[in-house]
Amino acid sequence: MSTPTPTPTPSPTPQTATARIHNIGYRHYDGPRLGIPYARLSLFTHSLRGAYGLGRSARSKILPFALAAIMAVPALVMVAVAVTVGMNSLPIGYTEYALFMQPIIGLYLALAGPQLVSLDQRYHTLPLYFSRPLEHADYVRAKAAALAAALFVFTAVPVVLLYIGALLAKLSPADETLGFGKGLLFSAVFSVLHAAIVLLIASLTPRRGFGVAAIIGALTVPYFAVTSVQFVVAEQGSGSLDSVGWLAMLSPGSLLDGFQGALLGGTTEFPHQYAPSGAMGAGYLAVIAGVTAVCYVLLLRRYRKAGL
Repeated sequence: MSTPTPTPTPSPTPQTATARIHNIGYRHYDGPRLGIPYARLSLFTHSLRGAYGLGRSARSKILPFALAAIMAVPALVMVAVAVTVGMNSLPIGYTEYALFMQPIIGLYLALAGPQLVSLDQRYHTLPLYFSRPLEHADYVRAKAAALAAALFVFTAVPVVLLYIGALLAKLSPADETLGFGKGLLFSAVFSVLHAAIVLLIASLTPRRGFGVAAIIGALTVPYFAVTSVQFVVAEQGSGSLDSVGWLAMLSPGSLLDGFQGALLGGTTEFPHQYAPSGAMGAGYLAVIAGVTAVCYVLLLRRYRKAGL
């Protein structure tokens, strides 16, 4: 009876000879779980900081803060003039300042909007967000709130400067405080409406350049088109002036101009400084609320339907 030949043991290769099992010290996490509210707050804070380039390179901070400085310079000049000359009122109303500076605000929105949502698509970071207990609605709410808050700061700081200047110029504290409150209210409405519109546009493309161009176009082209039509209609006679007010609902800039003129006591840039009626003011408010809600719903649907 023959003895079976033993199978030779293979000699270790260089890879197996140097293999090691390392203890990486993994331990189960037993600490507090902060949950979805904390995740929402973290995303909001991160997005708000990103709207001004905070937490990024110094180069990313230049444009946001430069635009913020440009936004505040006219207010400082008006304050200096009011204090030096001893004017009886500010050169511009609190509710009118943001409308006066719309080109600068448009540039800031074109910069901040794609920064908040387009880059998440381009660099495929959305799956990382949704791998946590964050829902699509949480993401949309945090981003919309962050952009609205960033824009509110952007538009409200000059209003605060105007108010301080009015007090230094010894204007009526009661009148200026009332106007200041209306100015902050207008900044809030302005910010919520524009944040919804801009985020919806920015969410449609992962390319930042396309988002910038689309946002600038959406904010400027309708405004100039509506303004041109308003002046044409106004030249038809006084009986056509009511049409000027209703036409304002066709662009965000003129819509907000009519809103502050009808409900906040400001002076509009409409032809012949047309003052909208209270009924038109209610219509403006309804359109603002409707457009904001529709943009939010479409934004939420965009992320759910596309599986982003």
